[in-house]
Amino acid sequence: MTVMIQVENLNKRFTLHNQGGVSYPVLNNVSFEVNAGECVVLDGRSGSGKSTLLRSLYANYKPQSGHIRMRHQGALIDLTTASAREVLAIRRQTLGYVSQFLRVIPRVSALEVVMEPLRNLGVDRDTCRQRAASLLQQLNVPETLWHLPPSTFSGGEQQRVNIARGFVVDYPVLLLDEPTASLDAQNRDVVITLIHQARQRGAAIVGIFHDADVRDHLADRTIPVGNSNREYAA
Repeated sequence: MTVMIQVENLNKRFTLHNQGGVSYPVLNNVSFEVNAGECVVLDGRSGSGKSTLLRSLYANYKPQSGHIRMRHQGALIDLTTASAREVLAIRRQTLGYVSQFLRVIPRVSALEVVMEPLRNLGVDRDTCRQRAASLLQQLNVPETLWHLPPSTFSGGEQQRVNIARGFVVDYPVLLLDEPTASLDAQNRDVVITLIHQARQRGAAIVGIFHDADVRDHLADRTIPVGNSNREYAA
C-alpha cells in the first residue's frame, strides 16, 4: 500500500506569554502512517490536541520536533522543513482541509468560494462552475443562495459551503475537522457519502468526528491523541 502521510515523533508545545511564559505540551511523540484509500479518525477527549494535530498536518502549526511527511507528486515531503512555496503547492494540488469554520472574503458569492480551489489549478471556469454547482446541489444548498456571500448564511449553510469547497478538488489527502457538526441527518449522510467516494478513489483521510455513529461508520482505525496528565513548565 502507498503511504500518503507519515508522522514521526511529533512534539508540539504552546507557550502562554500572557501568563508568565508558562508552556504546556499538546502533542507528545506522536507517530503514525496513513495509506491511500484509508480513513483514520483521531480519538481523544475535548482539548486532547486533535485539532492541533490536524492543523500541524496542514502546516498551520510548526512542531518543536518530529517530522510530518506528505506524499506530493510521488515523493514524501517533510512539511516541518518545507519552504513556504512547497507548502502552498502541496495545499493547492495534494492536501484538502475542511475546517470547523468557513473563512471567506466578504461579498464573494458561495459559488465562487467553492470554485476557487479548482480555479487555482487552472481548470476552465465552466468546468469549475459545473463541479461546484453539483456539490452545492448534493449538499442541499438552495440555488437562490449560490450568488450570495456565505457570510450571510446560517451556520449549517456555511458548513455545507465549506464542505463543498473542500471536496471540489479530488485531493489525494483530505483533513476533516468535524465536517458533520451542525448538520442535520440528511446532510450528514451526504457528507458520509462524499467521504466514502473520496476513499474509494484512493484518498488518504484523517478526520475528527465527535458523532460516534459517523466515526464508527467511517473509521478504518483510530489514533488516540493526548493524555490526561499534562506537565506545565515555566
